[in-house]
Amino acid sequence: MSGTLTGRQAGQAPPARKPEHHLFRARRAGLPHVPAYLGQLWQRRQFVHEMARSTLRAQNYTSFFGQLWLVLNPLLLGCVYYVLVDILGSGTRQHDYFAKLLAGLFAFNFFSGCLAQCAGSVIGSSRLIMNSSFPRLLLPVTQIVIAFMRFLPSLVVFLVVHEVEGLPWSWAMAWGVPAFACVALFGAGLGFLAATVQVYFRDFANFLPYLIRIWLFLSPVLWALEDQLAKGGPKAVLIAANPLSPMLGTWGDALVRGRFTHPEWLAQGACWAVGAFLTGALVFMWREREFAVRL
Repeated sequence: MSGTLTGRQAGQAPPARKPEHHLFRARRAGLPHVPAYLGQLWQRRQFVHEMARSTLRAQNYTSFFGQLWLVLNPLLLGCVYYVLVDILGSGTRQHDYFAKLLAGLFAFNFFSGCLAQCAGSVIGSSRLIMNSSFPRLLLPVTQIVIAFMRFLPSLVVFLVVHEVEGLPWSWAMAWGVPAFACVALFGAGLGFLAATVQVYFRDFANFLPYLIRIWLFLSPVLWALEDQLAKGGPKAVLIAANPLSPMLGTWGDALVRGRFTHPEWLAQGACWAVGAFLTGALVFMWREREFAVRL
């Protein structure tokens, strides 16, 4: 048997391997396959429901006193704003002013809840995002469901006030349903955008409460939309440019006065709502693949 022995046969150690370096880069942003993405969202609808229930349970909203607070909180908030407007305002108030104030305030609180809770939905779920693969749009959608669950008790409060004040009941009140749907779609679209922005700009959370408060005073909550538009001037132009004005105006007229006299308001609100929802959803899906490396 001839020949020389190889290095390994001679007992020599194998050559050392070069160290490996893993460099994690942000994935290129882009839209996923939208039909497949929506199908995954629908398949996880039970996850949204259970996550919303667990969040409310953690905040003690499933207990007796928690549910009682869900009823008392919107009523007390309405009383505070009523006293504030009555002290600072001037002139006589219409007999249905308190009911109209509650209707607008409850709907706006739902909108602001969608916006504020969606904004922190991605940041607050960083561990879930890093360890699980799922459509990230589930996170802000869950917050919208939570905001809706909190809104339902306030609707009961309004119906009680509506009956106590002897306001009219009519089929025109059904127009409040599409008006609220516009508020929900508009709030969801802006919530998706807010969740995306806060991933890149963390200070956005500090600016958002001031934006919401200013938006409240520019919306037909503390005052009637018809009255302000009839005055004309720059203020009326600013109010008319507010996307929430036609939605909340239709909502208040339908529920409080039982009438639907401005169909153009609902049409304007629907355009704003659908446009904001599609824009927000597309922007969120377009950027969501970068969230894991941005957190």
